[in-house]
Amino acid sequence: MDVYLAIASKRDERHYADRAIPDEVVGRILDAGRLAGSAQNRQPWEFVLVSDKQALAEAVYVPDNVRTAGLVVAILGAGGIDIGRAAQNMMLAAWNEGVVSCPNGIQAPDTAEQVLGAAPALILSFGYPAKPRDPSARSAEEWSERANRKPLDEIVRHM
Repeated sequence: MDVYLAIASKRDERHYADRAIPDEVVGRILDAGRLAGSAQNRQPWEFVLVSDKQALAEAVYVPDNVRTAGLVVAILGAGGIDIGRAAQNMMLAAWNEGVVSCPNGIQAPDTAEQVLGAAPALILSFGYPAKPRDPSARSAEEWSERANRKPLDEIVRHM
């Protein structure tokens, strides 16, 4: 997949098909996170594959995002932007495999820490989409135009 097309066509998805994600796809998603750049190459993260989705679901704002996902990855660490870089790599690698994803806001940090054994920086849910999507159905430019985002002239300033 063209990277710009992947970025333009990717949407956070919260409705997953009841279909397992193959181990080799999970491996590529995790490796994409591992390959993310980090300040001074510290790699300040640990990726936790969550098996008790029911317990962790109670820690996020929309529990069904976690309950129904084929894969849930909690990212532990205090890397700020580096955690975000790893997460975005994972979500884009997943999309390349036809797997959708969504970052989940943590509304009960104490519950999440109890389930995971440490405080998560971010919780990602992954799964095959309930309604299949074809990124090649439109050009990257068409996906970009259809995105619910501010136009560039509102967010870019020249100095």
